Amino acid sequence: MPTQRLAPRSAHPLLAQGWVYLDVRTVEEFTACHPEGAWNIPAFFRGPMGMAPNPGFVAAVAKHFGMDAKLVVGCAAGGRSAKACAALQAAGWTNLVDVVGGFGGGMGTDGEPVEGWQACGLPCSTMAEPGRTWETLQG
Repeated sequence: MPTQRLAPRSAHPLLAQGWVYLDVRTVEEFTACHPEGAWNIPAFFRGPMGMAPNPGFVAAVAKHFGMDAKLVVGCAAGGRSAKACAALQAAGWTNLVDVVGGFGGGMGTDGEPVEGWQACGLPCSTMAEPGRTWETLQG
């Protein structure tokens, strides 16, 4: 089953239904601001040669979420979250929603601009809930 792709305004109501927002952006991006209640497990790290995949991404998600978890996966614009969803789907997750446009906005599947989570006025925070940061989740 292909991963469902939803714009932020369509993905947001899922959180009230028990879905979890998994923010796959870098720690720095997450710390600056993120969807309220999000968990941060970076799918990629920024390095001297650009972005590189996090080799422990799938294992970290598996450590904290079962295969039956309902995950709304978002990044900055939609590229990293699509790759993260593909990796999770390949590992066996089936309840995945990829946030088209991510946190900051991006392009939809039709090439048209899509407003990001923040521009849509959806709940955001600069304070992470205890136990939901990469610092605590990787260990």
